[in-house]
Amino acid sequence: MGASVSSHELTDGSRVAVVGGGPAGSLVGYFLRRMASRAELDLAVDIYEPRDFSKAGPAGCNMCGGIVSESLVQMLAVEGIILPDTVVRRGIESYVLHTDVGSAAIRSPVEERRIAALYRGGGPKGSNVGQWGSFDAFLLGLAVQAGCRHIPARVTGLEWAADRRPLVRTADGEGGIYELLVGAVGVNSPALSLFRDLGVGLEAPKTSKTFIAEIPLGQEAVEKHLGSAMHAFLLDLPRLQFAALIPKGDYVTVCALGRDLDPETMTRFLASPPVRACLPGDWDLPAMACRCRPAINVGPRGALYGDRVVLVGDCGVSRLYKDGIGAAYRAAKACAVAAFCRGVSRQDFARSYAPRCRKMVIDNTLGKFMFACSAVVTKVPFLQNAMLSMTRAEQASGSVRNDMSMVLWDLFTGSAPYAEILVRASSPRFLGTFAWHAATSLLRSSGRAGRDNGRS
Repeated sequence: MGASVSSHELTDGSRVAVVGGGPAGSLVGYFLRRMASRAELDLAVDIYEPRDFSKAGPAGCNMCGGIVSESLVQMLAVEGIILPDTVVRRGIESYVLHTDVGSAAIRSPVEERRIAALYRGGGPKGSNVGQWGSFDAFLLGLAVQAGCRHIPARVTGLEWAADRRPLVRTADGEGGIYELLVGAVGVNSPALSLFRDLGVGLEAPKTSKTFIAEIPLGQEAVEKHLGSAMHAFLLDLPRLQFAALIPKGDYVTVCALGRDLDPETMTRFLASPPVRACLPGDWDLPAMACRCRPAINVGPRGALYGDRVVLVGDCGVSRLYKDGIGAAYRAAKACAVAAFCRGVSRQDFARSYAPRCRKMVIDNTLGKFMFACSAVVTKVPFLQNAMLSMTRAEQASGSVRNDMSMVLWDLFTGSAPYAEILVRASSPRFLGTFAWHAATSLLRSSGRAGRDNGRS
């Protein structure tokens, strides 16, 4: 039985097109097929994705640092999605925070708050194919197992059929007419412009340039210099908000986030003493190292949905700087639930999908404030010393009162919403303790300056 053309509901025989087979697209398909199966509905879901995520280098890469929090791993497990050991390259249970004035090691504040390092594709350029399991290939395979059809074709056109249903065209004629069109193409895909051309107000989000590189050090050197810790950097460099070195087998991933990072900023970052101290003394970034400067979503610009069309993942709304994969999971599930349980009209998405997007936008605004505060700290040495002193005291005491440790852990790993982090960082206990460490640091620096003046 075919679906009703006039209906804005997904019924028996309805067809859904998902353009983009990354985490957001694969999870939308997975959730739609799972709900349809439980309701005993014949729902066809086609995922258009031309890339082979099992390939190494740019051919299979999705331009991402590849960090997922333990909270996301647990949420996926609740959905029946268990990440295999071949996908998780390394479990990271601590990180080392580096600043211009010193560093501090931070263990996971609570036992379940760990992070996992993984590859979105088949590994860096030049690595052995099959050496690593691809996270994106795993999720796409999971969607296919749930009943989705993977169409490895590039979408060349999107338009409206005569009955105002979306029509998908590909170069090899694999397209068709659908009841719902889901855009999950990612912010770096040229296919995003096809959704704008539909004329319903969909726009590419605001973006900023970042930097990602894969350093081939070898497993022995990675173990010796970085161990099982992620090394995070808060340095006083223009445009740079945050950077990290992430150990992954034979490689170390360099991931830098900020405001339109340029090559000069990255050269200064890689040459800075805190970074050089984490790498072999004779190290230099190979000219042919796998690297890119992808755009990231820093805020929506236009509509995210219309009648029978919706954007999910980082081409729509994503979490600022952190936990993009977690944001893709949340948006994909909210989109699938809205479409299946409510309908696929603009009003249906406004009622059931928009609230999740608004919540993310509001949280990102708080995130911008949090990173602005961290930028102030990086410019004032005694505040950096206070942050490190408070962190070291917490780590040495083994106390459950790991206020600064938890704030830093969640801010840099994406394990908690920015709103939750801000509430903890605004508590009287946190502010009072930080003020005490700041005053102590200032007095010490004043004392050192007085002794130096006395000797001169």
